[in-house]
Parts: sequence; structure tokens; C-alpha cells
Amino acid sequence: MSVRVSLVAAARSSSLLAERFDDDRPLDQAGWHEVQLAAQALVPLGAAELRYCSPTPRSRATGEALGYAPMAQPALRDCDMGRWRGLTLSDVAAREPAAVDAWLADPRSAPHGGEPLLAFIARIGGWLDTRPAQAGAIVAVAEPAVVRAALVYALKAPPSTYWNVDVRPLSTVTLTGLPGRWSLRLEAGAR
Repeated sequence: MSVRVSLVAAARSSSLLAERFDDDRPLDQAGWHEVQLAAQALVPLGAAELRYCSPTPRSRATGEALGYAPMAQPALRDCDMGRWRGLTLSDVAAREPAAVDAWLADPRSAPHGGEPLLAFIARIGGWLDTRPAQAGAIVAVAEPAVVRAALVYALKAPPSTYWNVDVRPLSTVTLTGLPGRWSLRLEAGAR
């Protein structure tokens, strides 16, 4: 028996240019508005047997606004960015350009003192692989970085692929399969 995991990227808590590492701010006004616009398409995912979210305020609020009543999963937290927490990429690049270059080039590096990209992808993959197969359908609201990590893991893509996956707020992706054997499922659009 296989499981179906639908991942929903949390609504925004800031403009994309102002996003911060380990951002724990709640949804902003634009995020609430986007949830209202996307609700009709996303609410049906709440019929899943299991409903989860990342422990961040914006993931919880997104899940609640969609009526999922999700259970927070610590394993779905964003990548631990150590001393870069709360800063934007441009802030860090201005202060530590060599460290940013190392972090982007080597998935095993953690110049910020937090979690290496490789460990982050493995953690999200571990969560994915421990979902109960008998659950049938699962929905999880998480940070866009978590959705990217899940895709890289599920597709067994090289870690560098992480940087080429653009996950927008409130976008969804569905993975089907069993531990270690995942497939990406693309749904037909509205006609």
C-alpha cells in the first residue's frame, strides 16, 4: 500500500525580497489575502487522514486558515541557519560573502553554525519515510525550503538541485509511494 503526501507551501509572512532565514513571523496581510484566494483549491486537501504543519507561526496559521487543524511536526521545521537566523541573504552576503559562497557550493558546509543542507534534506526525507503507509492521504503545510528539500529527497536528485527548485507561497506538490520509493505526482489543472 502506498501513501500520498501533499505538501502545501505556507503563505507569505513578508515580501519575497525581505524573507529571512528561520523566519518565525506570522502571516502578513498579503499572506492572509493569498490564503483567501487559494482556499477554494486547497481546502479539499484537508480531507486527508493525517494533517501536519511545520511549527512556524506562518505554517500553523496557513493550515488553520485552510481548515486543516494540523498537528505541528518539529521534523518539518525550516533549516537551522545558526547565527544567520533572522537575517536576509543580502544581509549575510554583505557581511560574510565567502561564507555564503561556501554554503551555496558545498551541501555539507554550515558556515553559519547551523544545519548543513545535506542534513536538512536528510531530516525532511526521514520525516517523509516514516509516514504510515496505511494512512492513505496526508497533507502537510511547511516552509517553501521544506517543500524543496522533500522534492530533492523524493526524486533522489543531487543536493545542488535544491537551489533550482522555486517553491512559491501556497503552491502544492504531491508525492506518492513508500519509504525510499517516492514519485512526484502532477495533477491536471482546471479545465
